[in-house]
Amino acid sequence: MTVHTDYYELLGVQRGADERTIKMAYRKLAMECHPDRHGGCAEQEAKFKQLNEAYDCLKDPQKRAAYDRFGHAAFQQGGAGGFGGGAGPDFSDIFSSIFGEFMDPRGARQNAARGADLRYDLELSLEESFAGKSATIDIETLAPCEPCEGDGARGSSVPITCPTCHGAGKVRAQQGFFVVERGCPSCHGHGVTIADPCPECQGEGRTLKRRTLTIQVPAGVDEGTRIRVAGEGEAGIRGAPSGDLYLFVHLKRHALYGREGTTLIAECPVSFTTAALGGSITVPGIDGEKIEVKIPSGVQSGETLRLRGKGMGVLNGRGRGDMVARILVETPTRLTARQKEILTQFRETETGEECPASKSFFSRIKDVLG
Repeated sequence: MTVHTDYYELLGVQRGADERTIKMAYRKLAMECHPDRHGGCAEQEAKFKQLNEAYDCLKDPQKRAAYDRFGHAAFQQGGAGGFGGGAGPDFSDIFSSIFGEFMDPRGARQNAARGADLRYDLELSLEESFAGKSATIDIETLAPCEPCEGDGARGSSVPITCPTCHGAGKVRAQQGFFVVERGCPSCHGHGVTIADPCPECQGEGRTLKRRTLTIQVPAGVDEGTRIRVAGEGEAGIRGAPSGDLYLFVHLKRHALYGREGTTLIAECPVSFTTAALGGSITVPGIDGEKIEVKIPSGVQSGETLRLRGKGMGVLNGRGRGDMVARILVETPTRLTARQKEILTQFRETETGEECPASKSFFSRIKDVLG
């Protein structure tokens, strides 16, 4: 099972973006998160590597075409991590699906029989995203037919080689100077025919069933993260390879935190006396730990306090992001007579030096009015 974040989302561009837009987005983000600017921060280094991987793919027209068609699966066939690495992707399969069966004489039969990929939208809480989860899902899909064991033939009968295409799954026709290949009309590209088809699946070798799967969701997944589960899509026709299952992660709205990458943001209202005199508040961390946020005296509404290492974990990496407390100074709306008296006495002692921003503002007003 492999987890990836969409390349376009990483660079913050639309799928139809031109080369110039992609290049500008990459340069801006690469400059912002370059490890040298963050003291060797492991999180920024991991993000920097992801940005380079995304840009390396999208700047190349052929790689981008394959990615748009297949996603990360285009670079993972045979266990390779990308173009030019390891055993490498099967280019014939990729180009066959993009440009048609003329590019790959083997592709027509394989593509005609392979099962379709499936999509499943998985909703998680922020806590589940932080800790990871073993998710159990129910899907209704085409699965191998049990009576015929997936070959489509009844009882002891077996599929026979198609007499029209002789098992190739395609036929050729002369059109002027060109020879055109197309799927065999007799076997529909399968290369075999069945004289006595299975009554349960009508010779397809698969039937509609509800399946229950348990998927291990890794810690640190974010909104839009895609998880590929190989071979768990629709069953192929008559024993052909199954498609893949793709899980798209969606995060539920959290009562306290918003999320930006690995950073958690909490809006923390405090009384104006706490803002003036200083103090502390306690908030629950995403890991269940109680976090004390110390409020410095004189803090202003909108200021942020950063607590290192209290945010989300890094997907497929080590370390955690930060938690940011955004302070919102609340003006009291219900005062007792005694409280009003105390505040009136305080106002009578004000000199203007207590609030330098207000003093500067009214000074500028006087200058404008002459």
